[in-house]
Amino acid sequence: MENKHFLLISMPGQGHINPMFQLGKCLIHAGAGRVTFATTAHGLTQVKAFPSLENLHYASFSDGFDDGIKPTNDPHRIMAELKRVGSQTLTELLLSLSKEGNPVSYLIYTLLLPWAADVARDMSIPSVFLCILSTTAFALCYCFFEERDGVYDSNDNRPPSSIEMPGLPLFTSKDMPSFLLPNDPHASTLIPLFQHHIQALEKDSNPCVLLNTSDCLEEEAIRLISNLNPIPIGPLVSYAFLDENNSTDSSCGIDLFEKSAEYSQWFNSKPKGSVVYVSFGSLAVLQKNQMEKILLGLTGTCRPFLWVIRPSAGSNDREFEEKIRDKVNEEVGLIVPWCSQMEVLTHESIGCFMMHCGWNSTLESLATGVPVLGCSHNSLTRQQMQRWWKRCGGPELEQE
Repeated sequence: MENKHFLLISMPGQGHINPMFQLGKCLIHAGAGRVTFATTAHGLTQVKAFPSLENLHYASFSDGFDDGIKPTNDPHRIMAELKRVGSQTLTELLLSLSKEGNPVSYLIYTLLLPWAADVARDMSIPSVFLCILSTTAFALCYCFFEERDGVYDSNDNRPPSSIEMPGLPLFTSKDMPSFLLPNDPHASTLIPLFQHHIQALEKDSNPCVLLNTSDCLEEEAIRLISNLNPIPIGPLVSYAFLDENNSTDSSCGIDLFEKSAEYSQWFNSKPKGSVVYVSFGSLAVLQKNQMEKILLGLTGTCRPFLWVIRPSAGSNDREFEEKIRDKVNEEVGLIVPWCSQMEVLTHESIGCFMMHCGWNSTLESLATGVPVLGCSHNSLTRQQMQRWWKRCGGPELEQE
C-alpha cells in the first residue's frame, strides 16, 4: 500500500463526496502512499473547507460547466458534456500526475461517472466502482441491466409489475428506485447512465465493486452480485465523534453548504434524549404544505427540535422559509440551513431522527444508534429498515 497512489473521483453532490472522502481517509490510515481526491472544477470551488491529512491531495476535472450548472440546463446535455469533457480532462489529469512522478495505481469512481472506467481501461489503470447506493438498490439495477438476463426492455414503456431476486422479498414497482421506472421524469437521462455503469463493469475482466454497507445488513444482496467481486467496506461515516480515542480521524467530512454555528450551544441547553432532529438530505425538496404540516407536528410534540431547511433559490420560497423560521421560538426549536450530521447524531440530547431514508443518513443513524422516523422519499430503504427491525425482534410497524 505504501507505494500505491489512489485517484478518487466523485461528482460534487453532498451524498457523493462524503462517502468517497471517508474511503480516502480509510486508505490513508491503511498506509496508502498517496490519495488524490478529485471532483469537478466548479464543485471544488463550493467546498467550504478542505480537510488536511498527510498524503491527501486535491484535484479537479471539468464537466463542461466550470461556472456551475444552471437549473435551466438540459439534463441530457449535462450528461453528454460530463462524459465528453470529463473523459478528456480526466485523461489529462492522469497524464499530468504521471508526468509529475505520481502515476495513479488505482482509479476509484462513483455514481454518474461510468465513463471513468473506460478512461482507466484505455490507460491500463485498474478501476474500482464505489457504490454509494444500498447494495439492494444496486442489485436491482444489475437485475435490470445485465447484458444476459436483464429485465429492462427499451421498447416497453411500462415498468415491471414486480421483480423477484433470490433471498430478498418481492419488489413491486412502488418499491423500486424511481430512476428505474420508464415513466419517471428523469428516466430518459438516468436509465442510459445506469446501463453504462453495468456495461463498464461487465467489460472489465476483473471487476471490483466497493459497497457502502456491511454483510450483516445486506448479505443476500451482496451474494446476488458476487460475479462483480463485491467488497463491503461500510458504513463509510466519520468516526471522529464516535471514537474519542481515535486521534487519527479528526476531520468530519467535506461540506458543500455553510453549516450553522449556533446549534452546538443550543444542544447543551436541552435534556438528554429530548431533541427531535429533522433533515431531508441535500437534494430532497419539500412542498410548502408539507413544511407547514411538519412544523405543526413538531410543535405539537412539545419537544425541542432541530430542523435543517436548506435555503431555496426562488425568492418566493425564501420568503416562505423565513415565515416558517419566524414562527419558531428558539426555546422550542431551532431551524438551521445546514449542520454536521454526525456531530448532531452523536450529541446526547438527540432522541429521534426524522429523515428521508437516504442511504448515507440511514447508515449514520445506524452507526450512532439514533431511533428513526422515516418518511417515504426512498421507499426501498424504508422497506429495508423495516426488515432489519423485524429481524431484531421488533413489532410490526404501521405505514401511512
